[in-house]
Amino acid sequence: MTLKQQLEDIVGAAGVSDDLARRELFSEDIWQRGGHVAALVAVPRSVAEISAIAKAASVAGVPLSLRGAGMSYTGSYLPESDTGVALDLTAMNRVLRISPEDMTVTVEAGCSWATLNDALKPLGLRTPFWGPMSGIYSTIGGGLSQLNAMFGAGHYGTSSESVIALTMVLGDGRVLKTGARGPDGETPFYRNFGPDLAGLFMGDSGVFGIKAEVTLRLIRRPAHEDQASFQFGTGQELLQAMAEMARAGIACEMCAFDPGLTKVRMARASLTSDVKTLGSVISSQKSLGKGLMAAAKIALAGRKFIEEDSYPLHVIAEGRSEAGVAHDMAEARAIAARFGGEEIENTIAKVIRSMPFPPPNSMLGPRGEAWAPVHGHVSLSNAPAMFGEILAMFEARAAEFEAAGVSTGFLFTSLATNALTIEPVFYWPTGYRPVHASMVEPAHLQRLTKFNDNPEATAVVASARKAVIEIARRYGCAHFQIGRSYPYLESRDEASVALLQAVKDSVDPDHVVNRGILGL
Repeated sequence: MTLKQQLEDIVGAAGVSDDLARRELFSEDIWQRGGHVAALVAVPRSVAEISAIAKAASVAGVPLSLRGAGMSYTGSYLPESDTGVALDLTAMNRVLRISPEDMTVTVEAGCSWATLNDALKPLGLRTPFWGPMSGIYSTIGGGLSQLNAMFGAGHYGTSSESVIALTMVLGDGRVLKTGARGPDGETPFYRNFGPDLAGLFMGDSGVFGIKAEVTLRLIRRPAHEDQASFQFGTGQELLQAMAEMARAGIACEMCAFDPGLTKVRMARASLTSDVKTLGSVISSQKSLGKGLMAAAKIALAGRKFIEEDSYPLHVIAEGRSEAGVAHDMAEARAIAARFGGEEIENTIAKVIRSMPFPPPNSMLGPRGEAWAPVHGHVSLSNAPAMFGEILAMFEARAAEFEAAGVSTGFLFTSLATNALTIEPVFYWPTGYRPVHASMVEPAHLQRLTKFNDNPEATAVVASARKAVIEIARRYGCAHFQIGRSYPYLESRDEASVALLQAVKDSVDPDHVVNRGILGL
């Protein structure tokens, strides 16, 4: 019996595909086409089906590549060979159990952050970290494998820090469950029972196994929130202010941009012409009157509320009491002023909170250019210097960028009280691919230019991304979605490398799962 026939026995004929277009889609990510194309795509719908697939692949020695929403830009799910099977995990998308009594929620790993939030909101609940901006598609399992930040991260850290327990399928089909799991063994409620096995699978880019079910802790949705926006004259002043706000713990989210990214954002369709945006702002307010007032301010502000060469920062505070939120916002204003910040209309901050999971149209530039980020999580004290080095490197390459049509920008955000994220992004004129077309809204895609392939410009971007990664290495940065892009084993000491290799040998004896990731 062929492997395809075995997989069809497990998931049904409709759950296995050898269609070339589908296999190619599962063999490219946002940054690149893979060097190999998966032989099959399989769609499991249960823990048992994942386990059976993994066992069959392990016996056959066929590699498995694990794909959630497909939003990686570091090669994390690209097939390692042309004989491999790509697992499409998005069919495992159910919210399995919500327990307000125990303040836990259990989901299948293919569940999106948007789906989870929609299920919890009517109950007045949410997870502490509640998703990245790509949460309309991004899956919770993918978010834990790759790690991600944004909503709630200023108070609660990254996605992994909201996890209670995991159900993992290992490379040979065994099922591993973590945490304290109640009298029936199936109702996890507490993470730290002995060594933190759940932590082992966080940020692993899927190399240690397949996330099947995830239990996260819940909090009651904060009753009050407020937003403020500021602009700074330099990136160093911005980062100093963000670092001080992080130390103070006053913002549940912060995000900021440089002038380059501001220009890109302002080149997109006007906020004032987007009825969906204004409608979301209205509905997010506590009363119709407040909603209409907020929407009117956005419409009146248009796109002229940020000076072209400034660094805007958007700060969101939340809490149990109006007075507590007001205190945090007052401190944010004082800190911003201390570092030369000027308060501006909080249009972007309101939109971020009212539409937390917008369609991922921003994965292409305003004219249809390719987009790719690179990043480093840096200590609060080192952020200004690291940003300065990256900026100097960009300036040294300015003529090369201009000749290739490459433009750049920066996104900045915070992780709890410990780190800032510096994320340079690149735009360059090369054609979008099926992975983009599968997620960008069709009407938006039709308005964009379909550029020809541009390998010369892509090579310029690849070189600059590597230079950013080298600067991040010198500052001892951490990274999300390590995949094949960021050095990992090279940065670990000898004992850590030996332990990681031993873990891989134990959880995936035949090394079939996400081969080549993390350098393993």
